[in-house]
Amino acid sequence: MMASLVYVPFLLAFVVSVAITYLTILAYRGLGIVDRSTKQEHPKHIHTKPVPRGGGIPIFAAILITTLMLGTIDQHMAGIFVGAFILMGLGILDDIMDLSPYVRLIMGIVAAVAVVWAGIGISFVSNPFGGGLIVFNNWLVADILAILWIVWTMNFVNMGAKGLDGQLPGVVIIAAVIMGIMSFRFANDVTTWPSAFLAFAVAGAYAGLLVFNIYPQKIMPGWGGGAQAGFFLAVLSMLSGSKLATALIVLGVPLMDVVYAIIRRIRAGKSPVWGDALHLHHQLLKLGWSKRQVALFYWLVTAGLGLIALQLNSQMKAYTILLIAVAVGGVLLWINLYISQKQSESHSG
Repeated sequence: MMASLVYVPFLLAFVVSVAITYLTILAYRGLGIVDRSTKQEHPKHIHTKPVPRGGGIPIFAAILITTLMLGTIDQHMAGIFVGAFILMGLGILDDIMDLSPYVRLIMGIVAAVAVVWAGIGISFVSNPFGGGLIVFNNWLVADILAILWIVWTMNFVNMGAKGLDGQLPGVVIIAAVIMGIMSFRFANDVTTWPSAFLAFAVAGAYAGLLVFNIYPQKIMPGWGGGAQAGFFLAVLSMLSGSKLATALIVLGVPLMDVVYAIIRRIRAGKSPVWGDALHLHHQLLKLGWSKRQVALFYWLVTAGLGLIALQLNSQMKAYTILLIAVAVGGVLLWINLYISQKQSESHSG
């Protein structure tokens, strides 16, 4: 049973993802759908050579094909794939037309509704102050929470974990594996088996994308690949026993980076959904880190936080999330002060 839930879906999704990613690169290049040197077009982009997007295509295809070949498409899985298909299709349109972030946000809500419509919701969460569970008996509350959770996770993963070569796929692989391990804590409950299967299929799909996205990247995840990353991780956290706090810890660095980015943009009178070049990964590059070093940093921190999350109870998870918020905020503040000091010294010199 372990092999059928872990190794087999991971390997099949990996192989399919590698093959379709390669074909996507050829197709996008042939059609001229590439991001060129976009430093002038958008400040958040840091690549300097023509690179195709389209990473959402192999991700969706690999996970769907793996499920069709090895798993079953029940009502819940159907809802998940309807939502993922919406994100993939929108991602292709965004690759071609560069859609408004407000359009992407609205369609992200539609994708989340598809999951909830299929019967997946947040009926309970662990009480961070102790005392068991907080149960949501009202179905409307449970469904609204699920939609908000999926949309929020989709956006903060897309904004905070996707910025340079290899960063996003590595983070998603680690996070998905942690979610899969969480599922095995309920090994006697057959309803958690699809969660484990899906978790390792997601990990395999992003591992296949990583082959071509690692520095120097030959394809970027694009909005479709980034949105599906957050989408699948949000759904997995719901399926594996409503482990939302675990997901928040594992993805703590990009989460808090985006929280601070939203606060920063609102304070500056800007829209919180428009990107900039002040995310943590941008700041680390300004310190002189290479793209490989920044990606490795995100991978290692995600893995470390994931291992910590597996050992914590609900109350300790709440404290850990607060600690991550303080740590990320402190690092961002220190980097900004350091860069400002260096710039002042260079001007005065």
